[in-house]
Amino acid sequence: MSVDGTLPDMVNERLRRAMLRAGFDIDSLAGSAEVSAKSVERWIRGDVVPYPRTRYRVAAILQEDESYLWPQSVDRASLAGAELVATWPRRSEVPRHLWTELLRQAERSVDYLAFAGLFLTEEHPDWIPTLRARAEAGARVRLLIGDPDGRQLAYRDTEKEIGGGVAGRVSAVLAQYRPLAGLAEIRLHDTPLYNSIYRFDDELLVNTHVYGILAAYTPVMHLRRVDGAYFNTYLESFERVWASARPLDGEPHHEP
Repeated sequence: MSVDGTLPDMVNERLRRAMLRAGFDIDSLAGSAEVSAKSVERWIRGDVVPYPRTRYRVAAILQEDESYLWPQSVDRASLAGAELVATWPRRSEVPRHLWTELLRQAERSVDYLAFAGLFLTEEHPDWIPTLRARAEAGARVRLLIGDPDGRQLAYRDTEKEIGGGVAGRVSAVLAQYRPLAGLAEIRLHDTPLYNSIYRFDDELLVNTHVYGILAAYTPVMHLRRVDGAYFNTYLESFERVWASARPLDGEPHHEP
């Protein structure tokens, strides 16, 4: 099938519902996408599929994945590969500006899963003020930090090459995040941590964990959600840990 080929008797219900959710009718989507209303009608009926550039534009307008709206027309393998923006063999090699740059750009969601993640507050003096500003601007901020009374934190501390001290770093980072408790949701988790996850809307920094090696010296992946093949896996992992964690200091438990 060509990119603008015929798709008989296949009403595009995904496109129609995405338009409704986003508040678009045929005319308004046509105007935003710079096409004719007749073209949009044909997309909805399933008569044709737009060209790649137009597909991408419409997906961005509706805030949906292109492969969700037109699954038969998208090379999913290519999209999955496109999600991997960059990798670094060590967290210490991630460009310093990237952490706060991604945080400043976040408008909807900031999610954080680590045992401590103390490097963010120690190495970036503007981290806490920027996090507060994002929360005050309406972004949902969720922080998952290792439970000082949990078993997993104790296990991590016993790794001989680590040299202990994880619990101390957790206490230090909690002291810095407590003032944000009214703006951000903070929970303590007691789960095996295979990765630290830092989410900024549709961007992820994933710091892999390796037995006996400090997280500063293990690889980091920068993912940007396109099709979600990689992104959604880590997002699901975050949600599972979030659901099992306990609120800090008896704060109300809010469902994600």
